[in-house]
Amino acid sequence: MADKKTPLIKELTKGIIKENPTLVMLLGMCPTLAVTTQAMNGIGMGLATTFVLLGSNIVISALRKVIPDKVRIPAFIVIIASFVTLIGFLLEGFVPSLYDSLGIYLTLITVNCIIFGRAEMFASKSGILASAFDALGMGAGFTLALFLMGSVREIIGAGQWMGIKLPVLSENPMLFFIMPAGGFFTLGMIIAAVNKLKNKKPPQELGCGGCPNAKNCGKEGDCH
Repeated sequence: MADKKTPLIKELTKGIIKENPTLVMLLGMCPTLAVTTQAMNGIGMGLATTFVLLGSNIVISALRKVIPDKVRIPAFIVIIASFVTLIGFLLEGFVPSLYDSLGIYLTLITVNCIIFGRAEMFASKSGILASAFDALGMGAGFTLALFLMGSVREIIGAGQWMGIKLPVLSENPMLFFIMPAGGFFTLGMIIAAVNKLKNKKPPQELGCGGCPNAKNCGKEGDCH
């Protein structure tokens, strides 16, 4: 739940690295592995998910005091499914090639745990503006993760990037990377790199200061 004192910029940026839904929270693995054989597919799925996430977050936040708690989950699903249907119609009408590439995974956005998780944990407990910024941040993080995965797999596995053939690589592509196993391998390597970048040095001294039972054990201030 967003604190009133929390700057909106934090809600916008937290999903990019600190709480990236794919690389940190490990959510939305199905579309991440399935559609990222090409960078363009990653961008398309990321933007479609962001659209649904933004729309559903705003509507759920606006109706959070109206929706009865007993029908909260079904109401969320109906709202999310409505935006998924809308983005499906838009892609089919204006970008049919991308619509065909995403296939069934586009409709599966309805049950994407990123969207449902933000609806349950954030939008249903926060204001409209904060929910919108949260959706944009999480959507941007998801899109960047899919774009990065799609780029790596397309460059190494197909020898091209965004449809542009690359010298040398196009003549000797490593097809393993555009196969399912290659998706798991690429995702694991990227997650490992993100964890390495986020890793902090452990404290040099350990004490009882942060222990909730320090007063009860009789050794408060004696542990180092």
